[in-house]
Amino acid sequence: MTDLVPTLGAASVYRDRTSQTSSEEYTKQLDKSATLYVGNLSFFTTEEQIYELFAKCGEIKRIIMGLDKFKKTPCGFCFVEYYYRQDALDCMKYVNGTKLDERIIRTDLDPGYKDGRNLGRGRSGGQVRDEHRDDYDEGRGGWGARLREEEMREKQQRETYENFSIVPDGATSSYYSRDTTDKRKRGREDDDEEENPSHGGHKNRHIKQNPRFNRARDVSPEDD
Repeated sequence: MTDLVPTLGAASVYRDRTSQTSSEEYTKQLDKSATLYVGNLSFFTTEEQIYELFAKCGEIKRIIMGLDKFKKTPCGFCFVEYYYRQDALDCMKYVNGTKLDERIIRTDLDPGYKDGRNLGRGRSGGQVRDEHRDDYDEGRGGWGARLREEEMREKQQRETYENFSIVPDGATSSYYSRDTTDKRKRGREDDDEEENPSHGGHKNRHIKQNPRFNRARDVSPEDD
């Protein structure tokens, strides 16, 4: 029965895609590492909060906060280095899956921190997982980055179309107002009308008749 319950101290199957080491070398680094990767943090969680929680398992060497590579603000992850590996293992057992700042955090054994790994790798500057997220998460910046980009793009297009003073011919965008379309339609109808002096100056629409009917009207019955 105990085999059915996964241990909280098990190493993650996640592997750093930028690592150039082989699978065997990567496993060896994990076997002797005293560094933890901490994920699912709130953007508002401070380094002091992380230190207070993780110091319960042992003496911490340093904490490296994950940052947005453009804004240089926290983006939801960090690295925690202990002096001793056993402290890192204890943290995997007792801290992994607990709540910090009202969020369930996850910890994974990490092969070791290297310069640059604290910067988000997403196109928007943060973590990739936040770019593909389609739900609203207040603790991680609201909507996912892709949805925010689409919203900004639509806003820019709307502002651009609304600044047009003349609607291009053939335009069918919903951004154009109905009043503008109606005015253009009425203008075309006026162009098809001209003054007819035989009707007291009223505007009449030109009606092209079939030439066959005009010729039949000009022929008298005697010609038959």
